[in-house]
Amino acid sequence: MNDQHDHGALGDAEYAEFMELAAEEGFDVEDVEGAIEEAGHGPLPVLAVVGRPNVGKSTLVNRIIGRREAVVEDKPGVTRDRVTYEAEWAGRRFKVVDTGGWEQDVLGIDASVAAQAEYAIEAADACLFVVDATVGATDTDEAVVKLLRRAGKPVVLAANKVDGQSGEADAAMLWSLGLGEPFPVSSLHGRGTGDLLDEVLKKLPEAPAQRFGNAVGGPRRIALIGRPNVGKSSLLNKVAGEDRVVVNELAGTTRDPVDELIELGGVTWKFVDTAGIRKKVHLQAGADYYASLRTAAAIEKAEVAVILIDTTDTISVQDQRIITMAVESGRAIVIAYNKWDELDEERRYYLEREIETEMQQVSWAPRVNVSAKTGRHMEKLVPAIETALAGWETRVPTGRLNAFLGEIVAAHPHPVRGGKQPRILFGTQAGTKPPRFVLFASGFLEAGYRRFIERRLREEFGFEGTRCTSRCGCAKRGRKK
Repeated sequence: MNDQHDHGALGDAEYAEFMELAAEEGFDVEDVEGAIEEAGHGPLPVLAVVGRPNVGKSTLVNRIIGRREAVVEDKPGVTRDRVTYEAEWAGRRFKVVDTGGWEQDVLGIDASVAAQAEYAIEAADACLFVVDATVGATDTDEAVVKLLRRAGKPVVLAANKVDGQSGEADAAMLWSLGLGEPFPVSSLHGRGTGDLLDEVLKKLPEAPAQRFGNAVGGPRRIALIGRPNVGKSSLLNKVAGEDRVVVNELAGTTRDPVDELIELGGVTWKFVDTAGIRKKVHLQAGADYYASLRTAAAIEKAEVAVILIDTTDTISVQDQRIITMAVESGRAIVIAYNKWDELDEERRYYLEREIETEMQQVSWAPRVNVSAKTGRHMEKLVPAIETALAGWETRVPTGRLNAFLGEIVAAHPHPVRGGKQPRILFGTQAGTKPPRFVLFASGFLEAGYRRFIERRLREEFGFEGTRCTSRCGCAKRGRKK
């Protein structure tokens, strides 16, 4: 009897050759096999969570995914974009899309939020319709029902805010919506969510079983950060080629980080749109406070931080604070000067002077002058990101590094202080992402001399787009017994 194996798109001969190469490169064979098997299953099924504002959609999403990821506040309109998370229940995986509150006959930002919810419904395999059982079915809920029926997607009805037996009678009243059995749940306390998810799995198509372990490879993560209203969401929509996130002149439109897989230059990248950082986190409150925490977490998970600067406004202290936060996080850095198409000659002249004086701390970062609105110079963004990543991952061989340090010590020795002259004995690169160097010296090296060494390291080896840190240790000779 011949054993049949599913290797995804690979034939048996190609599979054997690929596994041999993977083993030579040091990959764990079981992880590679798991990645190939998982890739053969195709994308995960998608569940869209919809409803009118302030019915508890984001709280329920947090309950489903098992962590506090979506920003929640006790007022309507906190969630605006459609944000995707991965969830698992009863050994099956699926994606959950949190949406903003849907309303009819609205204008401005509320209309954009409603449109994003409608996009989520169209793209989903099934919908979870959340209704506030304590309020009952409203005219807006009836309108959502019509929207769901037009979409023709399977629907599960969640009667939320049922915290005890007394509220189940209110949930039963929602049979009137005509969507079948309402499942009484409390997203805040978790009551009834197990039965709800069991029903959700019946509506979703089959998905691959839950696997554990580290995935092999994956898209590089790019976080878009900056002050509110500098054009982060507009930039994401432009590179995505569609209105993926809500854009509005109102500062602080984005609350939850939004991930989007985008193919540029033949490579798939994961761009993360983040909330604008207004001021110090401990001075914020409510949704802005939690949005700032999510932004900080998104930066830590990213590999590259694209910092957007509004060129129509003076480079501010807040811009400087955001840059410092990104540099201290150890991410690769790209500076994108947005709204370049709106500059006149006078503003351009003063902007260049500001860049020379205010941006010295990231003079090593690749710079792109773009317009998220018109798409000007967007083709330069990916080369800048690739340059920053290359510098972030650069490793200098120890032999070459010490030869270089010897030349520096001979040409520019450390100044004499207190009758002593410290001398660098040897050095090594302790790590990458970002590059870190350890120097062993006969005495303490002054901060100015260490900065000189770092500057010369950049001149010799590049490290464009990443900070380069050094640490010194005194090497003392042992006495003979």
